[in-house]
Amino acid sequence: MQKIRAAVCHAFNEPLVIEEVNLAPPGPGEVEITLDAVAICHSDISYAEGAWGGTLPAVYGHEAAGRISATGEGVTGYKPGDSVIATLIQSCGTCPACATGHPVRCETPRDNDNGPLSMGDGSTLARGLNCGAFAEKMVVKTSQIAPYPAEIPASSACLLSCGVITGIGAVVNTGGVRAGETVVVIGAGGVGLNAIQGARIAGAGRIIAVDMSQEKLDAARDFGATDGILATDPKPWSAARKITGRGADAVFVTVGAIPAYDTAARYLAPGGRLVAVGMPHSGAKSNYEPVILAATGQQMVGSLMGDTVLVRDIRWMVDLYQQGRLKLDELVSNRFTLDQINEAFESTKSGTARRNVITF
Repeated sequence: MQKIRAAVCHAFNEPLVIEEVNLAPPGPGEVEITLDAVAICHSDISYAEGAWGGTLPAVYGHEAAGRISATGEGVTGYKPGDSVIATLIQSCGTCPACATGHPVRCETPRDNDNGPLSMGDGSTLARGLNCGAFAEKMVVKTSQIAPYPAEIPASSACLLSCGVITGIGAVVNTGGVRAGETVVVIGAGGVGLNAIQGARIAGAGRIIAVDMSQEKLDAARDFGATDGILATDPKPWSAARKITGRGADAVFVTVGAIPAYDTAARYLAPGGRLVAVGMPHSGAKSNYEPVILAATGQQMVGSLMGDTVLVRDIRWMVDLYQQGRLKLDELVSNRFTLDQINEAFESTKSGTARRNVITF
């Protein structure tokens, strides 16, 4: 058992506390990672606010990159010193979901309340989102990691762990966007920008960004948006239809705002598909007319972590980054130390940052 510094959530909607906690060594099939960078995701903030419940105290953080510093029994293919990204996607490989190529939906129960972390006095410390990456080190299963070239800055590589795969994966894996299709992305924040560049990579003919901020719409063009529409317009879906002539083949809601979900289907063309990516708080409800979906053959589907398969998708995303075809560096807005994590949270909540990153 070793001592590490971590940002601990003791009470919802209260500042995180930097303190010394215990980290157990990696067990069978696990690795210990010394963190180089971890990004602030809105999911971390939602958990810290109590939006989805959970056990406290807890250490959140799940968009991480670092170097393996120890390996557990039976680990093959990785060794100390390897640069890896680490994510919340923990899969058993044998349940029905994993066996059919959907590891993000792994059905095997896991107990993160009694994981490798504990408080300094030995009491329970939950590992939030299967990771607990707001810390100097973390212990995770090998199913949660993927290698990346050490020459890629860790502050950029860590974004592959969630924001990038969630946005791009929603378009490529869940949405199945094909060349020439018309895409609407509602929300041009961190995940939205990745959905936009995912649509560009997939060859979409028109990529329409919708956001409350003109500044974000301008930035969206740098990532591949062909058009931008302010969500504050009286009927932004009508403006989108004027551009497309018929509505969108695919609409991606990348924010957890209920008004965005209430209006998303209005952008769809007949036979179009709506992909839910952004996650509202538990209990929040949206309204739509199911008769329209039935009468027009439209679809609604959820996308968790972009339906990513780490061993498949990280490899080609890294390749595109190295070719200059996938933007990672441009997604980083600010860098903070672990001691500044509450400041990083506030900056993220302001909505002005693409991705804030804690560096070590």
